[in-house]
Amino acid sequence: MASEALIDSDLHGLQLLNKGKVRDVYATSDPNLLLFVASDRISAYDVILRNGVPDKGKVLTKISLFWFDKLKHVIPTHFVTANVDEMPEEVRQYREILEGRAMLVKRAKVVPLEAIVRGYLAGASPACSHC
Repeated sequence: MASEALIDSDLHGLQLLNKGKVRDVYATSDPNLLLFVASDRISAYDVILRNGVPDKGKVLTKISLFWFDKLKHVIPTHFVTANVDEMPEEVRQYREILEGRAMLVKRAKVVPLEAIVRGYLAGASPACSHC
C-alpha cells in the first residue's frame, strides 16, 4: 500500500524555526543542533503546490546523505546523523514520521547556494513502433 505524502511535518513540542519549500527546520534541546525534515512537498517556480509526492523527502534525504558521505574527506559539513536512534529524545518520539527523511545537523552560517537535482527516465515502450 502506498504511503500518503508528508506535506506538513507538524512535530508538536518541537519549535519550528523555518519552513522552506521542501524542508522544515526544528530546534532541538541541544542549542548547537537542528533537525532538518524533508517533506514530500513539490515546488515549481517558487510556488509550493497543494499535492506532494509520497516519499519524495526520503529520496531527497538519501541524495543528501550520498553527497555528504562522498565529500566527507574533502570538506567538513554540518551533517551529524540521519539515524533517529542517535537523535535527542524529544526527536525520537517521532520516529515513524522521521525515519529516512530527517537529519540532525550542527547550526552553521548559511551559505546562499542552491543546487537543483533533476532525474529523467528514458526508454522505449514495447508497444511503441517508432521508439
